[in-house]
Amino acid sequence: MTAKGKLILIPTVIADETQHKVIAPQVKNELINIRHFLVENVRTARRYLSALKIYDTIDSLTFEVLSKDTPETELPTLFHPIKAGENIGIISESGCPGIADPGAIAVKYAHQHDITVVPLVGPSSILLALMSSGLNGQQFSFNGYLPIENKEREKAIRSYEKESSHRKQTQIFIETPYRNNTLLNSFIKNLKPHTELGIAVDLTGENEMILTLPVNKWRLKSIDLPKLPAIFLFLSS
Repeated sequence: MTAKGKLILIPTVIADETQHKVIAPQVKNELINIRHFLVENVRTARRYLSALKIYDTIDSLTFEVLSKDTPETELPTLFHPIKAGENIGIISESGCPGIADPGAIAVKYAHQHDITVVPLVGPSSILLALMSSGLNGQQFSFNGYLPIENKEREKAIRSYEKESSHRKQTQIFIETPYRNNTLLNSFIKNLKPHTELGIAVDLTGENEMILTLPVNKWRLKSIDLPKLPAIFLFLSS
């Protein structure tokens, strides 16, 4: 009987052209022996693997899309190489698979079917932002995106601030880059003056900016955030 392959969680870059400084040798060593991939975006994954310069040709690899729209009924087919004894690598659009990422559904399937899961070390914008914020890293919650509609967003911010104060919990959010300033202004407008607000933009990239200040000090600053990936965090006392 052929032994099962493994599901390897492959981290990718969170800023362009940074693979030489944020991707560990261990990742490259594992990739050498992987020919099958589940990826959030085929074009992005192919470009990333090509940039690592570990394959003679990318055309020898197989890629299947694993997105938020992938039905669970497709997973047995996607996992066919593992049943045949070959490893599968998961590559997300950015950062680490399974963290704010649809790769989690494949990992869940692997656990349900006695398939070994191997996570490899790599950059996560959420954890890097928390590490560098100076906010509470013992109690924290990642909440994804806030509502787009103004009133709903403002209501959510006040609710999360109340939760933060009650639990002494850092609240963490992401936003589409072109809406960075909209979200920043919403935080400045709706959070209490002494709530600590942290922003981490373009982590590991050329335009990296990390700053945590009380909201009353943010209100004194004139700031125009670039349209680059950003993480927002706050902690209310």
